Amino acid sequence: MDQFDYVVVGGGTAGSVVASRLSEDPSVSVCLLEAGPSDLGDDNILRLNRWMWLLESGYDWDYPIERQEKGNSFLRHARAKVLGGCSSHNSCIAFWAPAEDLDAWAAMGLDGWSAADCFPLYQRLEDNDAPGDHHGRGGPVRIRTVPPEDPCGRAVLAACEEVGIPIAPFNTGTTVVRGANWFQINAREDGTRCSASVAYLHPVMDSRPNLEVRTGLQAKRLVLDENLRCTGVDYLSPDLIRTLRVHARREVIVSCGAIDTPKLLMLSGIGPAGHLRETGVEVLVDSPGVGGNLQDHPEGVIMWNAEQPMINTSTQWWEIGIFTATEPDLDRPDLMFHYGAMPFDLNTYRRGYPTSENAFSLTPNVTRARSRGTVRLATRDFRDKARVDPRYFTDAYDIDIMTHGLLLARKIAARPALAMWAGAELAPGPDVHSSNELAAYIRETHNTVYHPACTVRMGAPDDPDAPLDPLLRVKGVTGLRVADGSAMPYLIAVNPCITTMMIGEKCADMIKQGRP
Repeated sequence: MDQFDYVVVGGGTAGSVVASRLSEDPSVSVCLLEAGPSDLGDDNILRLNRWMWLLESGYDWDYPIERQEKGNSFLRHARAKVLGGCSSHNSCIAFWAPAEDLDAWAAMGLDGWSAADCFPLYQRLEDNDAPGDHHGRGGPVRIRTVPPEDPCGRAVLAACEEVGIPIAPFNTGTTVVRGANWFQINAREDGTRCSASVAYLHPVMDSRPNLEVRTGLQAKRLVLDENLRCTGVDYLSPDLIRTLRVHARREVIVSCGAIDTPKLLMLSGIGPAGHLRETGVEVLVDSPGVGGNLQDHPEGVIMWNAEQPMINTSTQWWEIGIFTATEPDLDRPDLMFHYGAMPFDLNTYRRGYPTSENAFSLTPNVTRARSRGTVRLATRDFRDKARVDPRYFTDAYDIDIMTHGLLLARKIAARPALAMWAGAELAPGPDVHSSNELAAYIRETHNTVYHPACTVRMGAPDDPDAPLDPLLRVKGVTGLRVADGSAMPYLIAVNPCITTMMIGEKCADMIKQGRP
């Protein structure tokens, strides 16, 4: 029998962490199943400045979305199909979650998830070059501050100061509600991304006989016995014909991400009973919250032709973040911009807006969006992609915040500090002014920051709409946990990659501590 103590399904941002940490104990055996290929020695993945080339590539599940009533139906959700998951696929912007977000999780009945509980896990995982006694120095994930080498970027920061947005360091332990700076990134000094696989798996894959990493193998369903205990995983064999099974003596941990984790649970009979019956899946556990509560950071774009030559080398092309609040008393930012030293016409060009090969962009995104979407099965066939419906801008709050962001971006670009850089506004263009015109532009051209989350959320043990308890255990079954971004009860206000690693650290801790 193909049997291990623990089976981790999904070798992504959290799954790599879980598998590495559990296998630190030589007395236990761990099998990690990953549908994508390995990233070992693959510069397409490892060179961080190539990350944008991965979108819609063979390393991308490349999910289309359902037709959007109020948003951009052309948008696609990039989800990584490679060891390391989205940490092998993204721009490696590294943030601790705001303490206020984590404390709000705890206030929802999630004991053990406050900032005081979670901040030590960020310290453990990081090797950070920023000052401060709160930072970790010897963890597996190298986090460093982007060097301020882009002259247009320096002008953007100066322009932010001119509109009253101060320069403020990130990851100090205090939430930046209004401030701008160069990002921190999880990447090594030589330009290698420090993904979860690079940090947690590459150093130990050849030295731990109790850890088996299997790539190129897609899970079909979870195996539940007559007592609703998860005892293993069925997966498609490399011949693409037979089904093989790996057994778990102790637990299965699902870490397939915010789209494929709810998909796998639903294919296994755990999900909204009505939807499962409609799709032809036998209902084992009626869990209405599986695949619901989909949250994301929707992202707009405003772009200018550059009056001087833009840089031709960069750590990852999106090196500066700008935070602000649209109301005076907020404890967290409700608006964030990424500055891109490049044109960003992914969704504007097809709509007829002009472009340029020498341009820069600001991308206002709604950090605490209120619209909620769903992930649903298309059919009962595991080979079919899930139906992803983010329902962008179905809450009017989100369009109001992003409209505010476009207007603020124009104010920044109009400051004297950017006079030598900001040429013609390419999109939406100088003729687009009214709230209705800006809203229409947003709806037809917006993108995503690729942060889908919260689709198998944690909740208090007595919360019927939460599929997971605070220990990440799937309610209604035993021997099964979820550890990835889908477990968040609501999406944090910043890029969530490092927090997803933190979730992996915490999951491994809870398992090691014998909390079944």
